[in-house]
Amino acid sequence: MVSQPHALVIPYPAQGHVIPLLEVAHALADRGFAVTFVNTEFIHARVVDAGAGLEDGGRVRFVAVPDGMPPGDDRADLVKLTILMEAHMAPRVEELVLASGEGGGTGGKITCMVTDYNLGAWALDIARRTGIRSAAVWPASAAVLATLLSYDKLIKDNIIDAEDGSALGEEIFLLSSDMPPMRSAHLAWNCVGENDQQAAFFQYIVAGARAIEHCDFVICNSFQDVESAAFSLFPNVLPVGPLLTGERSGKAVGHFWKPEDEESMSWLDAQPARSVVYVAFGSFTMFDRRQFEELALGLELSGQAFLWVVRPDILQGGAVHDYPEGFLDRVCGAGGRGKLVAWSPQQRVLAHPSVACFVSHCGWNSTMEGVRNGVPFIAWPYFADQFVNQVYISDVWKVGLKAVADKSGVITKEHIAGLLEELKGDAGMRERVEALKKAAHESIQSGESSHANFDTFAEGMKKA
Repeated sequence: MVSQPHALVIPYPAQGHVIPLLEVAHALADRGFAVTFVNTEFIHARVVDAGAGLEDGGRVRFVAVPDGMPPGDDRADLVKLTILMEAHMAPRVEELVLASGEGGGTGGKITCMVTDYNLGAWALDIARRTGIRSAAVWPASAAVLATLLSYDKLIKDNIIDAEDGSALGEEIFLLSSDMPPMRSAHLAWNCVGENDQQAAFFQYIVAGARAIEHCDFVICNSFQDVESAAFSLFPNVLPVGPLLTGERSGKAVGHFWKPEDEESMSWLDAQPARSVVYVAFGSFTMFDRRQFEELALGLELSGQAFLWVVRPDILQGGAVHDYPEGFLDRVCGAGGRGKLVAWSPQQRVLAHPSVACFVSHCGWNSTMEGVRNGVPFIAWPYFADQFVNQVYISDVWKVGLKAVADKSGVITKEHIAGLLEELKGDAGMRERVEALKKAAHESIQSGESSHANFDTFAEGMKKA
């Protein structure tokens, strides 16, 4: 009798990674896998506190391991967190693999590992040492992955320094004639962490790029039609997206905050079709007080209805939400045009017929959710890959407008209101995003490109 394949799935400990990796876990369970999903203890506690319901009917078993950081440490320090994980998570993960299947344990022996690319080389090294098949999941855009996998070319072309990846000479470069120009300042290692951490982080990325040369599969949460040029550069990377994050009723999604489902949806139900501006900046974006106030006043100035997700920690320094004087009474009181929530069921919101546009930080999950629901964007990136995503949204796909800061670095209320007015009247933008929505849905149908690629990946991971 052939034993059931058992996948160990490990996301990077951030919401934008847990959500797509959890969807990969569910999709593997759909195809007959037992799945063990490994979060850090800190992230596991947050997901449970958000009411995720991790029982999941036995399809996916959830396990928590330490990340090496004390409870009070700042886990927004991604470089420190990334480096500590290798020392503290790796031994526990290897123990999980080696001990699996002993004494009739849940799911039987672990037969393969599916790891977030961003964990670096250590997880794939464990798979190699323990003799199980391995796959790396890139949960972001193929264009950004292409920059990481092209590190040696960027060094040879004198675009970046070989030691720390810092920019040399020309700020703008091309990976191929079919891809948009990119800025060296927007390379992942140049916009995460402090300067004194950059060399270590860059070398960590290089080690990860070398490690995936030896894994069995590399899959990407994107689809052929939106990034064909990037996929042609690295044909071994399989597009399997857009992953249907947030669409499994009763299954764990991976939110870090409890969504205000009924408040959000009942309010949207009362709004006219394509009338609401949805404003959400993901789990990391933070504003200073001036920018926060300009955003609030810009939404008011636009005269449009809006649903604004205001996380408890969205202001820098842990400041309380200090809205402009009278704003809540004027705009969010009885009969007002605005609705504020701490967190929302984003997929359900974007699929609602009352939503007209999406003011977004351009995180890749949000980008794919906006695309697959046919919602145009105001593209307002915060850090890391989001600047590249903004270029694709506004310049390549032409399904959104760029939010641009003034000379003082502030995106003003007048600019925000103007963008919303411009987007409202742009019929061509709506046509283009509807075409992308159609292509996204087609790609994940049975037998089509992304669905077929996921089947190929799953069948390959079942092999001994």
